[in-house]
Amino acid sequence: MQTHFSPEQLSDPLTARSNKILRTCVHCGFCTATCPTYQVLGDELDSPRGRIYLIKEMLESGRPADEKTVKHIDRCLGCLSCMTTCPSGVHYGHLLEHAREHIEETYRRPVADRFLRWVLKFVLPHPGRFRLALMGARIARPFKGLMPDRRLRAMLDMAPRSIPPVSRNDDGQTFPAQGTRRARVALMVGCAQRALNTDINDATIRLLQRAGVEVVIPQDFGCCGALTLHMGQEADGKARARDSIRRLLAAEEGGALDAVIINTSGCGTTIKDYGHLFKGDPMEADARRVAGLARDVTEFLVGLGLPARAGDQGQGMRVAYHSACSLQHGQQIRSAPKDLLSGMGFTVLEPANPHLCCGSAGTYNLLQPELSSELKARKVETLEAVAPEVIAAGNIGCMMQIGGGTQVPVVHTVELLDWATGGPKPAALGS
Repeated sequence: MQTHFSPEQLSDPLTARSNKILRTCVHCGFCTATCPTYQVLGDELDSPRGRIYLIKEMLESGRPADEKTVKHIDRCLGCLSCMTTCPSGVHYGHLLEHAREHIEETYRRPVADRFLRWVLKFVLPHPGRFRLALMGARIARPFKGLMPDRRLRAMLDMAPRSIPPVSRNDDGQTFPAQGTRRARVALMVGCAQRALNTDINDATIRLLQRAGVEVVIPQDFGCCGALTLHMGQEADGKARARDSIRRLLAAEEGGALDAVIINTSGCGTTIKDYGHLFKGDPMEADARRVAGLARDVTEFLVGLGLPARAGDQGQGMRVAYHSACSLQHGQQIRSAPKDLLSGMGFTVLEPANPHLCCGSAGTYNLLQPELSSELKARKVETLEAVAPEVIAAGNIGCMMQIGGGTQVPVVHTVELLDWATGGPKPAALGS
């Protein structure tokens, strides 16, 4: 793709990087075949190729973002399926980041939109505030018809029916390895996940301990920055990322870390990209250190090896595996979770079109509820078509999204692995 940035524009590192990305695109259109929003809407401007043209024109002209461009960029899930498909290696994810930042800097959104985004930034990255908001949503749900904004109604619908008690395992501490210590890791406990489902971290800790891993929970760990970065709020996202980097590296005071373990794949994609996020920043070296240590929990366990099975619980159970976009496209991890489940005796089933997004995508299901609902319905249909006894996923956002559209139990992959190796039966499977 030809570009026409001025020398002055190219003196900006962000623009220079976007220029390189744009020039790798050859307009082939392969990306349209795997873009979820294009599949639903059929609009070229709601495909990666169409959005690339919009971003190119916006950045080259140097103009503020307009309503048309914002509409189509906001509709993008950021699922990165196009990057897996692209034969030219176009890094659409970094281009999308630049576009979102430019929109936030130059476009004045309607009042209701600005308020909603402020609420999400104020609430979601803080587990305590999020818990309070979830309690309020449960009370307000019967009155959702009175809500003037469809997105507020969607928020009420998505609030879980029950809120788990706080898990003290998420507090800063160290869990010793069982038997001979084979590795020492820091566990990134997440933010929204701590309010929505405390079983995931508990199961992760038990499973790692059983595998001979010492698990360090960093002191006062907060949000990794992913949630606000997805909304184009770079300053806020980087501030949260800086704090995460400091706290994760502080965990090395008790000994070198072999890995930073992540069980929320949306966070994992962001943390593995910290080196890019902090390029040219005084914290770049530390950011690259953390990014280099970052491992999805299944990625780590495939290399380390699981503990032995501890009984026949779950043996042969039909598990539909949902591959989160942030895991399969963002981190290029596809086989590890399925291999681990199969190795523990579960019957792993893969739905049709596993590359397509479920519609969760960070805050997307709250900001674009209609498109998100359609994608959820399509994903649930393909998952239920394989007649599973349980659905497994590696990302809390996907779990909440899919769980809201099916009666089939939805659990995290580590919950099944923990159960098979001696842990409790996942609560979602019943007593």
